[in-house]
Amino acid sequence: MADPQSSAPSRADAGVPTSGVIHVRTRLTADFTVLANALVQRSGSAVTIGVAAYIASLPDGAPVSIAALCEHFTEGEILISRALRELEAAGYLERRRERGPKGRVRTRTYFRDVPRGDDPNPTPPFRPRRPGPEAAPKPATTSFPAPASPPTPASPPTPASPPAPAPSLAEADPRAVALLASLRTVDPRLILSGSEVARLAPAVTRWLASGVEPARITESLTTGLPDRLRARPSGILAFRLAEPPLPVPAPTPPPAKPVVLPFQTCDGCERAFRAADPGLCRDCRSEGTPRAA
Repeated sequence: MADPQSSAPSRADAGVPTSGVIHVRTRLTADFTVLANALVQRSGSAVTIGVAAYIASLPDGAPVSIAALCEHFTEGEILISRALRELEAAGYLERRRERGPKGRVRTRTYFRDVPRGDDPNPTPPFRPRRPGPEAAPKPATTSFPAPASPPTPASPPTPASPPAPAPSLAEADPRAVALLASLRTVDPRLILSGSEVARLAPAVTRWLASGVEPARITESLTTGLPDRLRARPSGILAFRLAEPPLPVPAPTPPPAKPVVLPFQTCDGCERAFRAADPGLCRDCRSEGTPRAA
């Protein structure tokens, strides 16, 4: 007689949750990266977490510029730059401008597994050690409560400072306003509103004050834009203007031209020679007596 067969599903293992994710763990011994749960489980943009995990998996010296990250991810330059700003604001990413051995200024990127706090030298978190089977229990100690201190009178709440007023377009530099308004003639997608122009105008004014020509600023803002803008163009313009420009070196004066003496006619031999004033040539001066013409 054939064995009875049942179509009912098999019973779930004891201790397995009835809903949610079930992890299938694999012990890795090479090619893996350790990430803190505070970074992986942080709320916000998934692009930020993906960029942070990718940077953490790279070796030291690997390029992590916006162009290099855009070549790896399918997101555009705006989302990648926004993710880097979020990591920098959270304390995971730090960008410094350092001078190399040959005097060239470059931007160095530092990535931390744990965000940087207020203390520049934070102490490592205390991790209690699990007692082993051979650890003897410590004797119990009796603690007495400390005497209660008198209550401290509550200080009155400090009034919150009013928010800073938004920049006004009438107070902006006219040169910066004209430059930002002319960007749409180079790229029709760079259409800015009045509030966006007022917010970007101070940065353009700083570039103009540092000696950068308006044509050079326009080229820096319009060159290398992504094919598809997924957000307002003011965000990418603000990111490009946030980097301070390098100071323009002072122009080197041209070398002085040598003084060319005019031609003169010798009073003795009527030969042409160069001299500041008319008179005798060198041969006639050496003889002492003018020769007859």
